[in-house]
Amino acid sequence: MSSIDLRAVGRGALAGLLLIVPLSALRAILDREIHDFDSTGWVPLFALALFAAYVVAGAVAGRRTEDAPMSNGLLAGIGAVVLWLPLRVLIWIVRSESDGLFSGSDPVFTFGQIFGSLLFAAVFGLIGGILGARSVRARRVSPDGAP
Repeated sequence: MSSIDLRAVGRGALAGLLLIVPLSALRAILDREIHDFDSTGWVPLFALALFAAYVVAGAVAGRRTEDAPMSNGLLAGIGAVVLWLPLRVLIWIVRSESDGLFSGSDPVFTFGQIFGSLLFAAVFGLIGGILGARSVRARRVSPDGAP
């Protein structure tokens, strides 16, 4: 029977958040310094780094739950996004940005962005859960291949 380990999911989500925060800060710095940042090669690099953060979140959770690494990894990836959203709202409040949070010409969040973030976090967290579980199994196998 599969079970969700909330501690493992929480640790995974926190690990993902600890990667997402500096990535987002670095992206914001580069966005201010580079003219027309959105058309540079940095954008796909940051997307790949964000996907890697979700994989790490899933791997941390998957490593801790042998009976359900994929579901725990998936939830850890989603948890990293869910933990990041309030921080992003706080940044928006502190910076007093003229853009609306959900409305206006250039909102901070759109439904599509949030849905896409949750979807990518789930998929890459699930992949991380698989990788985390495989690393645990690989460590348990002796050098001669016997369990």
